[in-house]
Amino acid sequence: MQERTYLAHVAQDGRRQTVRQHLLGTAALCRAFSSPWGAGDQGEWLGLLHDIGKYSRAFQKRLLNDGPRVDHATAGAYESAMRKQMAAAFCIAGHHTGLPDGGSRIDREGATLMARLNRAKGGELEPYGFWQEEIALPQANLPAFILQDRLAAAFYIRMMYSALVDADFLDTEAFMAEGEVHRGGGEDMPALEQKLERYIAPWFPPRGELNRQRCAILRACMEGGEGSQPGLFSLTVPTGGGKTVASLAFALRHARANGFKRIVYVIPYTSIIEQTAEVFRDILGDENVLEHHSGVLYDVGEEARPETMRMARATENWDMPVVVTTAVQFFESLYASRSSKCRKLHNLAQSVIIFDEAQMLPIPYLRPCIQAIAQLIAHYGASAVLCTATQPALAPIFAEFLPGRAARELCPDDVFTDPVFRRVTFRNAGLLDGEALTAQLEAHDQVLCIVNTRKSARRIYESLEGDGVFHLSTLMRPVDRKKTLEEIRRRLKNGETCKVVATSLIEAGVDMDFPAVFREQAGLDSILQAAGRCNREGKRRPDDSIVTIFKTGEKIPPLFSANIAAGEVAMAAYRDLSGKDAVRCYFEELLDLKGAQALDGQAILSLLERENFPFRTVAQRFHLIDNETRTVYVPDAESARLFARLEYGERSRNLFRELGQFSVSIYDNHFTALESAGALQVLEDGSAVLTDPALYDERTGLALQADSGQALFG
Repeated sequence: MQERTYLAHVAQDGRRQTVRQHLLGTAALCRAFSSPWGAGDQGEWLGLLHDIGKYSRAFQKRLLNDGPRVDHATAGAYESAMRKQMAAAFCIAGHHTGLPDGGSRIDREGATLMARLNRAKGGELEPYGFWQEEIALPQANLPAFILQDRLAAAFYIRMMYSALVDADFLDTEAFMAEGEVHRGGGEDMPALEQKLERYIAPWFPPRGELNRQRCAILRACMEGGEGSQPGLFSLTVPTGGGKTVASLAFALRHARANGFKRIVYVIPYTSIIEQTAEVFRDILGDENVLEHHSGVLYDVGEEARPETMRMARATENWDMPVVVTTAVQFFESLYASRSSKCRKLHNLAQSVIIFDEAQMLPIPYLRPCIQAIAQLIAHYGASAVLCTATQPALAPIFAEFLPGRAARELCPDDVFTDPVFRRVTFRNAGLLDGEALTAQLEAHDQVLCIVNTRKSARRIYESLEGDGVFHLSTLMRPVDRKKTLEEIRRRLKNGETCKVVATSLIEAGVDMDFPAVFREQAGLDSILQAAGRCNREGKRRPDDSIVTIFKTGEKIPPLFSANIAAGEVAMAAYRDLSGKDAVRCYFEELLDLKGAQALDGQAILSLLERENFPFRTVAQRFHLIDNETRTVYVPDAESARLFARLEYGERSRNLFRELGQFSVSIYDNHFTALESAGALQVLEDGSAVLTDPALYDERTGLALQADSGQALFG
């Protein structure tokens, strides 16, 4: 090493990148990433200071001579804190290890930011002063909107952190690969809008009354996108109204009109994501659509195609024109602390974000979710669209976090009153015991019955006889559910006998058309989703397409009690159950029954307002998926190759993603019963492999009970 030449990275081929080169490169990218919300100077500051700890002799020894590990992040955080730039201090301190908790001013031990700064103040850092001879800091003023609002400040820090870690990764990646990086790309919004216009051109002029209304909704969305400023929108479209393409049309036109580069679709279920992403790929081309969720696997081996590598890398920072992802991925990233989760967030600025099936925003996290959406709209130039057939009553919560900016409805007012969207007739059957329900289901050649619990689904399924009877629940592996759904669709299309008993998993995003539907009493939103599987294409008379609501007489599970109670209020007050007034009544009643405290069940927002930016603690609390479930993998001949890799000791993320198609998620008491019966081989991560094939049936899924006294399982 030459005198006063400090290195940041050394490539495998011996090329060297100096610290100054890396800081300047990262600063330029970070400035560009944070400029959309007016924080370019602050972004440059972060890039210039984030690695000044590498100016120490100790780090150079670590890099060149494999010396001991060196904390090189605290130096930049300390210099920022000394200059009253605490937001920058958080970002720089966590650019490798994740955003820390702020901690107390008296902290000396541990990983909080204050503990690290106090140790630095006490002289515990390696000398790094040469940075001042190579780096000049810009003037970087904090935006006014974060000075009096702790929630806004916390969100701002996380967005700046995202800009920094992505810039750091990208500059390092470009150096290591000598600039040859397959990442991002795709066409711009005007080009994508032209593709959509070619796709929908054959729809005009519309033929038939239903298509006339669908095209009217589509036109309204396109017009709404052209002349609107960024903000909050709602798109309330009856089932069958074509909201997927209509929402894309709004998003493309709105993005083009406002100079946006990205559209993000946030969807609750993987099954809906797969269908939606396929539609978008048909319209826009594979190269423009990134599907990002746990069920998608990009093979990034040595022989991977450049296009596959580009998609895989795009999952890291969402550098694609259209991203389709899950609500879990989206919201958990917004409250995460790890760099890998937060890296994508800056690309949400100046984007159109569409929340499909918006009524399914998780109630225990409703206030934190809406607060995050409001921040993106208020300060980061994004537009959000709440897209659903059953619009939740979220206006009061949005008004709290986004005052004076009510949602603008994109769908014409008269759509819900148009007879073409009245495709079913509701019938309240009251109490039906098992025998009576079975008899009514047996009277139909094609019928769907949806119940609230997996236990009920299996019991009713087993009561039906003959060919063409099917069961669907989350006790079945995804690969078996997919095969079952394909057979159900084939039978429905060919007019063959088809009787299906399912849990609520079939209610959203599963396009099926039954002449009759039975729905166990539930929330009004669930009942209307079930009704969407009846006469979906409008080929039968509404009076002949009956949705029967029934009770079983069994004790109502606590999970459903508030939804059922709110649904009873709305159904008693309104004859038109699918009308906007009934839906609004239902959601208002539901939120009132839940109570304000239940809308932030983990006290995320109060924690952020009360404590010194507890980023790591918040990330640990914010989990939309029920963590009480355990994964059980179920082998068969088709998956033998995968399980052989598992048996040989492989524990890669790619392997577990592939195994996910052969897995079932169950509650802890169910897991414990199977384990006690000797039916599981428990893995080190807490998941397990089923060792008794008799306990799994492709038609009904994993057995609900395992008798530990009947057999010994090898």
